[in-house]
Amino acid sequence: MTDPDPAPDTSLKRAVSGRLLYVFILGDVLGAGIYALIGEVAGEVGGAVWVPLLVALVLALLTAASYAELVTKYPRAGGAAVFAERAFGKPLLSFLVGFCMLAAGVTSAAGLALAFSGDYLTVFLDVPAVPAAVVFLVLVGLLNARGIQESMRANLVMTCIEVSGLVLVVVLGAVVFGRGDGDPSRVTQFPEGVSAGSAVLAAAVLAYYSFVGFETSANLAEEVRDVRRVYPRALIGALVTAGAVYVLVGLAASVVLPTDELAASSGPLLAVVQASGVGVPDWLFSLIALIAVANGALLTMIMASRLVFGLAEQRLLPSVLGRVLPHRRTPWVAIVVTTVVAIGLTLTGDLATLATTVVLLLLLVFLSTNVSVLVLRRDHVEADHFRAPVVLPVLAIASCVLLLWQQEAGTWLRAGLMLLVGVGLYLLASLAQRRAGERETAGT
Repeated sequence: MTDPDPAPDTSLKRAVSGRLLYVFILGDVLGAGIYALIGEVAGEVGGAVWVPLLVALVLALLTAASYAELVTKYPRAGGAAVFAERAFGKPLLSFLVGFCMLAAGVTSAAGLALAFSGDYLTVFLDVPAVPAAVVFLVLVGLLNARGIQESMRANLVMTCIEVSGLVLVVVLGAVVFGRGDGDPSRVTQFPEGVSAGSAVLAAAVLAYYSFVGFETSANLAEEVRDVRRVYPRALIGALVTAGAVYVLVGLAASVVLPTDELAASSGPLLAVVQASGVGVPDWLFSLIALIAVANGALLTMIMASRLVFGLAEQRLLPSVLGRVLPHRRTPWVAIVVTTVVAIGLTLTGDLATLATTVVLLLLLVFLSTNVSVLVLRRDHVEADHFRAPVVLPVLAIASCVLLLWQQEAGTWLRAGLMLLVGVGLYLLASLAQRRAGERETAGT
């Protein structure tokens, strides 16, 4: 099978340059994972916070290589669902892969909304968390519907701000170290009574959430200019940049703050800033953290809405979900639906619970994508595209299985219930299509 069209037409606007794509991925990765969950990572691994962050980066890069190959080979919205359909030719499997992505996206957005409305927001406003999360998601949906260029410009500004917050943490860590305070020995300390390998692996499951944002970029394939040339560089470059920042932040946090205090804080990086004694106002860093969380939610909801659009284009979801605004050319129906579902999910759990569910769902997606890249090696396309060494997807498959093995039974149950909902939606859609076909046949 060949792809005769190296630059397929699309109803979406090609408005994303390589630089904007790099910033999009970087902004999606550098989000609530590091701002909200680094304390949870410390609770698993002790002071050596940087180690599972580095391990998670390596594991993410393995799967990213598969995405780079498949996105440049088949530049269509829909991402992993498109890859599964081409590789296996099973509509139900393709739908479930796409549904896992969709479920992970809206679940992540719900968790980020709760993170936004939590301790960082209370520095400014003492309001109930759930109503604040609902208002936040509505505002994100409105910006998403306004247009991809507007969303990307907002992402550019917010990414610069959130990176500045992480750089500030690193600088403050260096200041504390330079004046002889803190405890550098903590960066090599692991919990007592637990092997270093077990601690790192358990923490890497949480740390992986800090990197999974990269897969959202696959759903922008139809909106990126010269996608086959710029996508691999933007993807790998953004992940490496984020990984370097994360490792430095992990080192700084361990030097400045005792591990038990870091693990106990719901705003761990704010606690690091406060412990540095440099005098950075709480409101300033809290504002930076809120912007980081908001940016992650915006980019996640962009992904979810484009994924719904792609599934509708493939007739795996009702065609109404593929409708776009006539002038702005954004998938408005998909945006409304994903926003409503994310609002509903804010009522079902806390950030940590939602984060582990997101990781499990995305590991299933990554497993499918890494197998797909091997299966599709026999499918040659005319256009030049990135090609990963075969050992990388093989190692990526092994890494996904390893991380899935670490998931708890409760997380599997939650994800399983979501997949059952997906199967039900697929069967309903199939039944509706069958009845529509029977009516057309009867009318002829």
